Amino acid sequence: MEKFTSELDYVVFGIGVVVAALAVAAFVLREEAASAAMWDVNDFLWTNLGWAYLLIMFVLVLMVFFLILGPWGNIRLGKEDEEPEFTFLSYFVMLYSAAIAAGIVFWGPTEGVVFFGDPFEQGIGYLGFPGEGDAAVGAMQYTFFHWGISAWSAYVVMAIPIAYLAYRYDAPLRISTVIAPWVGLDNLDSVWAKIIDIVAVFATIGGVATTLGLVGSQFLVGLEYAYGIELGDMGTVITITGLTIAFTISVAAGIQKGIRRISYFNMALFALLMVVIFFVGPTRFIMTTGTEALGGYINDFINMSLYTEASMVDPVGFVGGWTVFYWAWWFSWAPFVGLFIARISRGRTVRQVAFTGVFAATGVTIPWFATMGGTSIYMEMNNIAPILDVYADFGFDEAVVGFPMFEALPLGGVFMFLFLVLITTFFITSADSSTLALGMLTTGGAESPSTVNRVIWGALIGLLASILMVVGGVDALQAAAIITGGPFGLILLVAVVAMAVLFGKRRPIFMQESDDSLPGTSVDFVESDD
Repeated sequence: MEKFTSELDYVVFGIGVVVAALAVAAFVLREEAASAAMWDVNDFLWTNLGWAYLLIMFVLVLMVFFLILGPWGNIRLGKEDEEPEFTFLSYFVMLYSAAIAAGIVFWGPTEGVVFFGDPFEQGIGYLGFPGEGDAAVGAMQYTFFHWGISAWSAYVVMAIPIAYLAYRYDAPLRISTVIAPWVGLDNLDSVWAKIIDIVAVFATIGGVATTLGLVGSQFLVGLEYAYGIELGDMGTVITITGLTIAFTISVAAGIQKGIRRISYFNMALFALLMVVIFFVGPTRFIMTTGTEALGGYINDFINMSLYTEASMVDPVGFVGGWTVFYWAWWFSWAPFVGLFIARISRGRTVRQVAFTGVFAATGVTIPWFATMGGTSIYMEMNNIAPILDVYADFGFDEAVVGFPMFEALPLGGVFMFLFLVLITTFFITSADSSTLALGMLTTGGAESPSTVNRVIWGALIGLLASILMVVGGVDALQAAAIITGGPFGLILLVAVVAMAVLFGKRRPIFMQESDDSLPGTSVDFVESDD
């Protein structure tokens, strides 16, 4: 307890906890009013500012390409001769497991077939008409777009400047570190720094609650579908909150013994499921549809990135209901995943982090969606499994879609059980790494926050996620992500500019390579050619 009280940043922790607790209380005591307020804000954002979400994400993608291909790629996140803290394999499995892998498991067998069965054209017209071959390709193309390089770019852009400043200049591991080029490292307790860290806490709460709610609901629906175990609303609250707290406590051993070991298990089971289903499922259909969809994704990337159909056709539309939600979700995860990637990237170069965090991760994600989504679509097209009927019977709850697909495969019961195990273990890494990041944010950048701190955040996020599931389901979780993720998009643009200042020809005096001592507060600039 002494470590907990001594490490706290009382302003950031206090405001974050109070607001999170008030949100939980509002949904418990005034459910209708709280839900109405949430939906009003959500409607305003995706109706009037959808274009901003799209434009910010496109800028982040361009920045990542420049980091990989440009002259800054060789800059090391640490001292010039420092070796990486983790092996590449350990680094990759932790990065992937702690990032959006939990969401990837949820949407893998789901998103493509939901797009495929929608009764109208989606996106920029590439989804065709429901039930036809063109619709299958279009559905997979947009799935790749939502989960591909754009999703991972936000995390890398957030992580790199923080890791650079932390490991070369002993800056704290927190989001407000990105403004150091302007205010100096000695002024990271200023009002502006506090505001940035508070916004990061809000974004993380919304983004992680969305993921834990989705994954938790998939676990609960899987119990109901596969084994007839129905827990009800109170069971949802108790299960999701209890799992979050229990997993947070159980992996208090830290990154080396906790997250890394579970991440290895996650990725092994993830790969096993993907490979086995690829071969026992419709292999030719997966390859032909996936290959064509990948070509469409690459060819139409700019058009899809900047397409704002919602503002021209109707207040929500496909872009508002799907793409804007996803971009906001990735923004809301950027402080949490960005901090985590920064924490494990010591000794790596900018190019290594950018390539691994975006292209290597996408290289694993696309085969998963091609295999799972392609199998679901094939079964629906050929009446092998009534996937969309089950989806409708469960009140259009996306959490159920994967289970009839697995059930229709040979050894379907085994696949459903392994899928539930994978959901659970990814839930562990999401809960653990998110509470680690919130602990870092609310302690001024401590690399190993106290267990008490993390349990408090685990309890609050678990409660909020379960309550949002009870009052509004997946739609409520999506609304929470859009609301909390939007403001953080602006901070991601600040991170882009910070990298330009840090790595460009003009660099603050306290960042000069000739002086690696603790910097002062000077914000004068001098020319530098490195």
